[in-house]
Amino acid sequence: MSARNFLTSGRKIVAIGRNFSEHAKELGNAVPKAPFFFLKPTSSYLSDGGTVEIPKGCEVHHEVELAVVLGKDGRDFSPEQAMDYVAGYALGIDMTARNLQFEAKNKGLPWSTAKGFDTFTPISDFIPKESIPDPSNVDLWLKVNDAFRQQGNTKDMIFNIPFLLSYVASIMKLEVGDVLLTGTPKGVGPILAGDIITAGLRPASATQDLVQVKFNVADRAGRFAA
Repeated sequence: MSARNFLTSGRKIVAIGRNFSEHAKELGNAVPKAPFFFLKPTSSYLSDGGTVEIPKGCEVHHEVELAVVLGKDGRDFSPEQAMDYVAGYALGIDMTARNLQFEAKNKGLPWSTAKGFDTFTPISDFIPKESIPDPSNVDLWLKVNDAFRQQGNTKDMIFNIPFLLSYVASIMKLEVGDVLLTGTPKGVGPILAGDIITAGLRPASATQDLVQVKFNVADRAGRFAA
């Protein structure tokens, strides 16, 4: 099993919530004092160039994130050991049906529906670990129809990647090909059918983007309706 083929080999997506304080504040949430996370199905992956589908009755928001791809199985490792388990990275977008999320939060229910639709994890190809020597200083951006929506840097994370990996691994085994979504900077907002989403990732030491992705947006045909 290869981490490079995480789109087909990974068993879970672990998504960290509210890991940028300004994003937490823009949604009216308290800034967390400890990490929290939710799980997304790997069936929600969408490769570069694909089409994000908006379910009926849903207000869908974009959340650009640095994704960490696991290179070996591990549990109960320390933050100092954590980077030994990293094979590489990817540029991901955590799509969220915000109205369904708010409804679930108000009722004290899980967010699985809001986060788990097919196409709700658009993501780039695998980025080798050596291409991002310092994951704590990576610029992230996202545009909708050529207008910037999100521009941030991973240095503003509340909890850094080694700490997050160690925390999650203290709860559940992390496996080859698993992906950790590390949180999103401020600027999240809605998308509509017909929009074009582009996003990019640049290590702070680089002079140009290491990766760019592009996705179309369309209404979803199906039985679900909010």
